[in-house]
Amino acid sequence: MIKLRIDDKEIETQKDKTILSAALDGGIYIPHICHHPDLSPVAKCGLCWVDIEGMAAPVSSCNTPVVAGMVVRTQTKPIEEMRRRAMGTLLEGHPPECVECNKYLNCELQSLKQYVGVGDEYSSAKTLKPIPIDTANPLFVHDYVRCIKCGRCVRACNELRGVGVLQFIKEGEPPRIGIPEARLLAEAGCRFCGACVEVCPTGALRDKPELTAGKKRREALVPCRYTCPAQIDVPRYVHLVKEGKYSEATAVIREKVPFPLVLGHVCNHPCETACRRGQINAPISIRDLKRFATENDMEKLWKKNARKEPPTDKQVAVVGAGPAGLTAAFYLAKLGHAVTVYDALPEPGGMMRYGIPEYRLPRDVLDLEIKEIEQIGVTIQTHAKIESLEDLKLDGKFDAILVAVGTHKGQKLPVPGADLENVLNGLDLLRSIHLGETIQIGSRIVVLGGGNVAFDCARLTRRLGATEVVIACLESKHDMPAACDEIEEGEEEGIEVIPMVTCTRIINENGRAAGVECLNVSRFEFDDEGRAIIETVEGSEHVLYADTVIFAIGQRPEIPEMFKLNLDSRGRIEVDPYMLETSMEGVFAVGDTVLGTTSVIQAVASGRNGAIAVDKYFGGSGDIVEILALPETPETCLGPGEGFASLSRCQKACIRAAERIESFCTIVQSMDAESAVEEAERCLRCQLRLEITPVKFWGDY
Repeated sequence: MIKLRIDDKEIETQKDKTILSAALDGGIYIPHICHHPDLSPVAKCGLCWVDIEGMAAPVSSCNTPVVAGMVVRTQTKPIEEMRRRAMGTLLEGHPPECVECNKYLNCELQSLKQYVGVGDEYSSAKTLKPIPIDTANPLFVHDYVRCIKCGRCVRACNELRGVGVLQFIKEGEPPRIGIPEARLLAEAGCRFCGACVEVCPTGALRDKPELTAGKKRREALVPCRYTCPAQIDVPRYVHLVKEGKYSEATAVIREKVPFPLVLGHVCNHPCETACRRGQINAPISIRDLKRFATENDMEKLWKKNARKEPPTDKQVAVVGAGPAGLTAAFYLAKLGHAVTVYDALPEPGGMMRYGIPEYRLPRDVLDLEIKEIEQIGVTIQTHAKIESLEDLKLDGKFDAILVAVGTHKGQKLPVPGADLENVLNGLDLLRSIHLGETIQIGSRIVVLGGGNVAFDCARLTRRLGATEVVIACLESKHDMPAACDEIEEGEEEGIEVIPMVTCTRIINENGRAAGVECLNVSRFEFDDEGRAIIETVEGSEHVLYADTVIFAIGQRPEIPEMFKLNLDSRGRIEVDPYMLETSMEGVFAVGDTVLGTTSVIQAVASGRNGAIAVDKYFGGSGDIVEILALPETPETCLGPGEGFASLSRCQKACIRAAERIESFCTIVQSMDAESAVEEAERCLRCQLRLEITPVKFWGDY
């Protein structure tokens, strides 16, 4: 360490520092704009001049090393004049209006103009030929007229990422920063990491507004992680798969969820919908990589690093052994509380077992992960239907109760014939099949509904022998709520989808349903209460003939009256939005019974929140954070990306449709290691952008 004086303040710093870095570290601001803390200095902007005692002329502080005993002055009248003139040069041709730029009020150039005190007399009247804003590339906008040619983007592309796509283009008028031969980013080998945008001090390089509008910074820049309800560190485990570190990848996933392999099979993957790679060609196969990592976790690193707190004197009853209830039980047990889970059905798992067909979620996978929850100390009692919460409270055994009974009550439309013998409820059908009951369905099936449950029912009936299966729904095919792969696989299996129709009645022939009378729908929407408002096409009546009609139009909670909990207009349990406590003191609720029908990953996330709430109720911290994968220093130099943009998404391997409708075997096969690594290599590494050091403004000093 050495000492020097800057503006009469003694500064102690490392001897390899520059004057600018030493001053900024010491809380003394020196104006600059071509400098960035993560990039090499170029001394180009002409703003960071300082005087050094004993030297005849000012020097650039960004590339002048400190010397012991050095005396520096950052504010003299000649230097201030030099800065004003340099600022005027930077502003040549720059648009005078800042309000329209999305960097407005967060722009380094705007801030420096105020600091330096530049008036119109220092700004050149020179105007440049207008250059259209370049929006041809995915993810980013290039607004050439706002570029001050500081070169930070060029250095970031080269020094931080090793890609070297951006360069100074001297040909043409005016000289500019861009890509030689005016190629698109994808053609030039861009990795689309966003480092150039991150270091740009003006609005010259910026994210496309449609990708960031209304979103917090992290949600916009790393949407896969922050769109995940459980906020699994997706970029990290995808990168670990690329490096062949499957146990570490699984540990990262398990830091947030106790059902990694279940989710690897059935997660509705909102992360993939949000994935920025999808703006280039197709999103990363995140769910498949999760499954691959978990299936190939031979070391079980997560078990070695898992923590469990010493036993407390608190006991918790969890009512419902679905994904939300089991997740809450898992984390409460890890916090040291004694947890007993009650479920009315013969085996735990809730909708994971009784609502999702085995060809989508193998039962051995579910059983394995439930066993891990039991091994942590959770007691599960099945065939144990709870009718009254007061009975549990009066028992005196439990200090808190958490209700997670899900939405197991299927719904039917209130139309004539809905109560006929062979008009079934989708959830009841799924449950009966998974309980091993024999169901007579005939050969012609009409399923009413457009979600995943509708497709589960339709595809199951194909496996039960039905030859003509139709799904009829209100939505257009594009707007069907079912997952795209469900629709695609269902159609491969011979299921016909008839969109934009509504059922007016079930045709009654001798006390049995013989078909569904329908009308075509011109438009529909849901009101605030979730009720469908439908406009039909006059004279469009037609009949879909069927041996069995199945309603799969939604489900709701079935809360026993003796629970004595306040419910909302949709029959869901009302809870405090922060503490998740119900109208009964010491009773909490999570999952679909509060949220309405969601997904496994949303139920898991809700279960985590429930565990936090109950622990805080007990006076604990609610801290369920675990570090199961030890921190590593990731490689930030990505290297040239020739052909990177054209890398195609790995195609999932499925059993042929003709074979799969003959059994309940798993449809989607596992990735092999080569495919998994290739898929992980497609990742943009968006999270690296958040590791770039933020720039401070003069008001921060």
